[in-house]
Amino acid sequence: MKKLILIGLSLAALAAPAIADAKLHVTASFSILGDMVKRVGGDLVDVSTIVGPDADTHVYEPKPADVQLISKSQVLFVNGLGFEGWMTRFVDSSGFKGQVVTVSAGVASRQMEDDGKEITDPHAWQNLANGLIYVRNIELGLCAADPTDCGTFKQNADAYSAEITALDTEVKAAIAKVEVQKRLVITTHDAFGYFGAAYGVKFEAPEGFSTESEAAAGDVAKLITQIKAQHATALFFENMSDPRLIEQIGRETGVNPGGKLFADALSQDEGGGSYLEFFRHNVKLLVAAMSGPA
Repeated sequence: MKKLILIGLSLAALAAPAIADAKLHVTASFSILGDMVKRVGGDLVDVSTIVGPDADTHVYEPKPADVQLISKSQVLFVNGLGFEGWMTRFVDSSGFKGQVVTVSAGVASRQMEDDGKEITDPHAWQNLANGLIYVRNIELGLCAADPTDCGTFKQNADAYSAEITALDTEVKAAIAKVEVQKRLVITTHDAFGYFGAAYGVKFEAPEGFSTESEAAAGDVAKLITQIKAQHATALFFENMSDPRLIEQIGRETGVNPGGKLFADALSQDEGGGSYLEFFRHNVKLLVAAMSGPA
């Protein structure tokens, strides 16, 4: 009898790795997207992320370890819209043969001016309605890679979409309580255009759409003048950006920075651990700062 038990245990041990490997292995380009893929994939998907929390995707330089990471993946999820400017070269040089899913497909993209040129704003996740499009594209990508578990992916996506829709309603209600003339926010770089267009808030930034851009002295001076003229009370730095420029603007305008917004990345700080958490965190800070004395 003991011998039979040992044989059974040995067979179970041999089967364990096969069960673990049954998971779909996927990679997301950055932390916000990684969280969204985890919500849709659930326990059936093993998700890795190239650019982690509090890191800047705009200026990221892929490492040899990243090549090893995607070599083990069947699907690579990317934002698109020019956000990961290094991605095409990275995928080509890595020899990745899996499926690449662009989660922003179908988004009505915004155009913005940067250094005198019209470009596409890549920060589409800052509008929760676009977050719903991301979720749908993630679901389709996972279903294409693993049709057997498509029903589960759809259930997860539907539940997640319901949470996003509910939060969108909360955000609109919270912003509506702020007087329109007070809805001016200054942030480090131009990452909140989709948020502003969706929720009726005007955002200004000394840097352009990418943190690679350097703020021109003239632009900073104009921004300081605007803050003083409009009695703006909402001034923020971002979790993946150098805070010194915002601190300088605060000193010259007398406006104290209202804290740290999560822009292009999740954070290890409280309130920044997931897409929905960071959105709630940002809205709470924005509403408090914009509602300050005019």
